Amino acid sequence: MRLNTAIGDRLSVADRPTNILCGLMQLAAEMEVDCDGWFAGTRLQPAEISNPDTRMSYRQASTVIRRALHALPVEGLGLVLGDRQNLGNFGLLGLAMKTAPDFGEAVRIGMAYQRNSGALMDMSLTERDTDCLAAVATAPDEACDLLPFLCEELFSSVLKLIHELVGPEFRPLRLELGYPAPPYARRYRDLFGCEVRFGQPRHAMVIERCWLELPFASYNPVTSNQVLTLCRMQLDAQPACGETTAALENHLRMRLRDNPQMAEMAAELHLSERTLRRQLAEEGTSFSAVHDRVRTNHAMELLRDPKLSILAIGGQLGFNDAREFRRAFKRWTGRAPSEARRSSG
Repeated sequence: MRLNTAIGDRLSVADRPTNILCGLMQLAAEMEVDCDGWFAGTRLQPAEISNPDTRMSYRQASTVIRRALHALPVEGLGLVLGDRQNLGNFGLLGLAMKTAPDFGEAVRIGMAYQRNSGALMDMSLTERDTDCLAAVATAPDEACDLLPFLCEELFSSVLKLIHELVGPEFRPLRLELGYPAPPYARRYRDLFGCEVRFGQPRHAMVIERCWLELPFASYNPVTSNQVLTLCRMQLDAQPACGETTAALENHLRMRLRDNPQMAEMAAELHLSERTLRRQLAEEGTSFSAVHDRVRTNHAMELLRDPKLSILAIGGQLGFNDAREFRRAFKRWTGRAPSEARRSSG
């Protein structure tokens, strides 16, 4: 999908999984804090956050996080959230790293597919020293007020992941952070078990290079290749789109069986039909294009189940007649449903 200049703004492109918001909501539920108000005006619904197909923009995520920081009475909220993570929270990416031949390859996989984890900071490796290397994290300037939370969540969750990959004996060489030390700075040192430097020119976790050579007993070349293929598919499955397009996709996924029309979806998004059409056009798409794409993706998922008839699949997509569904599917994909089913099997 082509994004025009207005939506090309990286802060408004809905291309990030909702993992962090899901973790915040789970924490809020445990603390009996109502989080529905966090999503007001964002075009995100609390019920959508746990759906793996949901994508959010940086702007949406930042809005919700700011409200969560205000609502949750937790000092060092990012440290708490990151320390709750485990290998399972990283999904396919965690499994791909676990089945890599060694820690060095696991790190490279993690960098290549970091977007799959829902991280809100971008990481890169710098190797200026022969004895150590640094995982450097960056965030947009517009998120400067969120840096403590974002760094805490990222580096503490990375530490938990590394402990599951190589063992609890792993310790970073040092942690460098570009903001002043908070009142609870001691908790950083307790959690990371290393020197922590605040007020630095970058945000980075520095590790000794020798760790990269550590082999993994869990290495499995077949599983590794299979999971890496799935990681690539996951990365490509959700093309970048604007917030209105993403919101429409989320609502359509819940209503496909009803075959909703544009006027109904506009009302659910609290927009006029004209405004919805205009905003979708600004994002380089249309209602029919989004509707067809969502139906195509869901049809391909359903076709993998050999127990479902073509009629049943069409019914779940809002078609009352199998022939009508076959014609529509051929128009979307250039293939008959039966052909697509054979190739996916």
